[in-house]
Amino acid sequence: MDPVIRVIIVDDHEIFRNGLKMVVNKLTYAKVVAEAGDGAEFLQLLDTVETDIVLMDIQMPVMGGVEATRKAIAKYPGLKVIALTMFKEDAYIQSMIEAGVKGFLIKNIRKEVLDRALQAVYNGKTYYSEELWDYFTKAVSGDEKKEDKPNITKRELEVLELLAEGLNNKEIGDKLFVSERTIVGHKSNLMAKTNTKNTLALLAYAIKNGLINL
Repeated sequence: MDPVIRVIIVDDHEIFRNGLKMVVNKLTYAKVVAEAGDGAEFLQLLDTVETDIVLMDIQMPVMGGVEATRKAIAKYPGLKVIALTMFKEDAYIQSMIEAGVKGFLIKNIRKEVLDRALQAVYNGKTYYSEELWDYFTKAVSGDEKKEDKPNITKRELEVLELLAEGLNNKEIGDKLFVSERTIVGHKSNLMAKTNTKNTLALLAYAIKNGLINL
């Protein structure tokens, strides 16, 4: 990959930031152009530093990753954010999906996984650590009856596929030439049909049951 991917790291632990920075800079096509210790600091430097991808911690003092991501993407819609997370942060992860992140990485990240994630997200795809999918798919009605497969319409399947690409409700609506409210309705129907309670669980169900592929 010829172009250099400009990366900002946002995390309140300096030692972790330093370690992650070292790993990113060892990739021939990527370079850390800035760091921030919280969401507020990140938003301030975002106006002065050009970046392609942000590696964003979720829980931080002053301003957390959810609010920072929401505000950053509202101002710069093309910004690509990958969330850095630990296990058992379900509620935060759901909020990050709604804020518009393009991927999730667990914090004990390996170089090869970071490599795949940066390239995937830079090229317009989404990326989720396999460990996270293994964890979350277990939360999707493990005792569900396989014979009761829901009747998913063609339009609902289109919505699912666009959700998996990391698009939010408005972006999906624009892509399908319908209102954001219509997309919310499709998602509600999908959750009712799959007995899921949020977007993350819905995506996990869809992947687990072969409705979509990442």
